[in-house]
Amino acid sequence: MSKLHTPFRYDYVGSFLRPERLKKARADYESGKINKAELTAVEDDCIRALVAKVKELGYHVITDGEFRRSTWHLDFMWGFNGVEHRKTVDGNTTFDAEAAMIDDTYMVGKISVKNHPFVEHFKFIKALEDENTVAKQTIPSPGQFYAYFTGAELLADTLAIYGTEEAFADDVIKAYNEFVAEIYAAGCRNLQFDDCVWGGMVNPKLAVALTGRSGEALEEYKKLMLKLNNEVVAAAPEDLLINTHVCRGNYHSTFFSSGAYDSVADLLFGEENVNAYYLEYDDERSGGFAPLAKVSGDKKVVLGLVTTKTPALENKELVINRIHEAAKYVPLDRLYLSPQCGFASCEIGNKLTEEEQWAKLKLVKEIAEEVWG
Repeated sequence: MSKLHTPFRYDYVGSFLRPERLKKARADYESGKINKAELTAVEDDCIRALVAKVKELGYHVITDGEFRRSTWHLDFMWGFNGVEHRKTVDGNTTFDAEAAMIDDTYMVGKISVKNHPFVEHFKFIKALEDENTVAKQTIPSPGQFYAYFTGAELLADTLAIYGTEEAFADDVIKAYNEFVAEIYAAGCRNLQFDDCVWGGMVNPKLAVALTGRSGEALEEYKKLMLKLNNEVVAAAPEDLLINTHVCRGNYHSTFFSSGAYDSVADLLFGEENVNAYYLEYDDERSGGFAPLAKVSGDKKVVLGLVTTKTPALENKELVINRIHEAAKYVPLDRLYLSPQCGFASCEIGNKLTEEEQWAKLKLVKEIAEEVWG
């Protein structure tokens, strides 16, 4: 059992560009050319190669790159009883004017979870740990799960199954607690909640459109998201570190939302009881660092100052200057560095090459070592 803990001075969010071999295998599986076992064998090989590369670069955290997923969040939901999906035809979400071709996902009954497939996925990556690395598991936050099924589009369907939002919220907490128990038993000690809910809430008009709520009802909705996340954290074993990642969308180098953290800082930074925040800060859409003054206690902040959306390498001195600017609000010894999001939140991936992806991670490490030693 590795005793290392996230975050690290140089870190990353979780997903990586899918190799061409893996993309072909997934396409062949969907068209019936290969079976599930053959697809899994390719996934296994590609994940081993990914981990070897990450170790070669000197990083201390390993993931499976989300190579077994289509999307960062929906595949997790598909592992729950009561959730089904089908291929989208026209795209169902607009990312900076690009339609995202991801599956339509919906509930057909009350949710529960047992033997979630992500647990076996984690066991595979856990076995690749060594004395210098620790495996982490990324999943959508409880609030993200709840928000998906209680937003403006799906709320009526959810209420048809549950009757009340409170009953659904109770089942979300229960199911997440069951998943946490399973993944903990598999050896997971570093869990990451990926959370675009807060990234949507920073944009007032988008928040109303997504949730179908405004005014006091929207504020109460935000508090409920916080409560769901905190209740799952509170019920987790004491030696399970839970961090969270917040961004404004990341699909094929596009984004979903824009807005500074100011409007959510009191709840997100002041009251969410996670160990660390991985925060998008790669361009002007994220605003300034002043909201970080609301980060309570001794919580850590991983600054996502290097973008995964474009191949151009950042200016090292500018990034270092931004780290010291952030240190005006959070002490330098509680700051860390990473890209702003994954390289492939969905299997389509962002618009850069694998070589450019690795160059980004080399830069993150180089800057972190210069700043923190």
